[in-house]
Amino acid sequence: MGAFLETLTLADAIGSIGALVVVAAYFATQMRMMNSDDLAFPVLNLAGSILIVYSLLQNFNLASMLIESFWILISMIGIVQFFRLRRAR
Repeated sequence: MGAFLETLTLADAIGSIGALVVVAAYFATQMRMMNSDDLAFPVLNLAGSILIVYSLLQNFNLASMLIESFWILISMIGIVQFFRLRRAR
């Protein structure tokens, strides 16, 4: 384990934190600790995806970049929708 941690780059660490953020948000919705309609859900997904993209810019992978790009777009749509619905009320 020590050898693995020695080879871990800053980009890998940042991307790993991003992955943990995205998974934690999804887990929280599944455990009913967070509602997917809450603003926190798309914000956490957006933040996590941005961190993952940072790591992908250092170690590019097309498939991962595509999924994260869509994840960012969908999260931004969710944030806009949250504020539109809030304004409509």
